[in-house]
Parts: sequence; structure tokens; C-alpha cells
Amino acid sequence: MGCVDARHVALLRDLLASTPWVERAEDLARGLRRTRSPGGLMLLGTPDDEPWHLAAHLDDEARYADLPQLSPSLVRWEPPPGAPAHLRIGLERLEDARRGHTLFVVNEAPEAPVPLLERVDDARRSGATVLSLDQGDPELTSIAHEAVSLSPSGDPVTFEGMQHLVSSAAGQAEDRRRGGLRDRLSRLLDLVSGPRPAD
Repeated sequence: MGCVDARHVALLRDLLASTPWVERAEDLARGLRRTRSPGGLMLLGTPDDEPWHLAAHLDDEARYADLPQLSPSLVRWEPPPGAPAHLRIGLERLEDARRGHTLFVVNEAPEAPVPLLERVDDARRSGATVLSLDQGDPELTSIAHEAVSLSPSGDPVTFEGMQHLVSSAAGQAEDRRRGGLRDRLSRLLDLVSGPRPAD
């Protein structure tokens, strides 16, 4: 997580402290951390909107927190054949979903496309845990084991802001809470900013 992102998350947590959104993000993050092994977390968006930004943040959190199971496989609808291996993961990856795997679905559109819902339902039937972050899509929410649904307007947190909250919370240890995350954000800022000059 970059210096600006870490400060953004700390500020966002402060602004949302009196709302349920921080706790909702932490609940979703706990679901991500329950992924049993590296390679078991699959991240899926829609054909028109792939969650690159969230994938990068989760990958950073996996490294910083030494939780390799948080590094996601970004599942793409039509990966180009010449792309690097980690960007060539297609929908066939979902066919291997099983118990101990986690499918994290990110859908900013008001309604998920039917092919996405079908793929997600198949993964759930195969034993994968399904988590979703969406804009109030009742069908996607009904398939997910754990979901955070924002309304397109009226919530004090944006869709992008919630992605930041979830990814940063995923990297914190299970026994750390608000103070622990603040300490961790401070350490991340120190890492990004480099050593401080001597007084």
C-alpha cells in the first residue's frame, strides 16, 4: 500500500468511526483471511470492469502481512493470450473452485450480469466461500456467504473507499483491532517514506 493510500485509509476510518462501515469491511476482510492456502483466493469482476486496483492492494497486503493466501488470482473474462501468466487467468479457474477456496466478487453495477451470477453460483455449489462487494444487487447478495452492499447514492463511503477499507483490514492480524491497524498503517507509512532524518 502506497503512502497516500495508507493515509487515505486512516482518514477514512476516522471519518467512518461512528458508522457501521468499518466493522462491515472488517467482517469481509476476515472472510478473505479464512482462505486456506496460497492461490485459493479468486477475485472476479464483470466483463466490463475488472477489479485491478483491488487486486494490487490485496497483493500488497499479502506481502506486508506475510499472508500469502491473500494474494488473489484475478479471474478475467477474456484474457489476452499474450499476457503474462498472472494476467491470463480465465473463467476456467472457477471450475477448480472447491472447499477452502474463496471467490471474492466485485460488482459496481446495479445488477450483476446473468453469466456472472451463474459462475458464482457454480463456485458456491462446488464448496467455495463466496464474498461480494456490490452496489445493492439482491441476487448477488443472496448467493454470497458474506456481502457488503452499498447503495449508488446516500452512503458515506464510496465503492472505491470500501475496497481500500477491506484490503487494508485483510492484512491485519486476527487479534488486532483499531489500534493495531493504526500502528500497522504507521509502519507502512514509515516503510514507504524511508528512514526519518535524525533530530
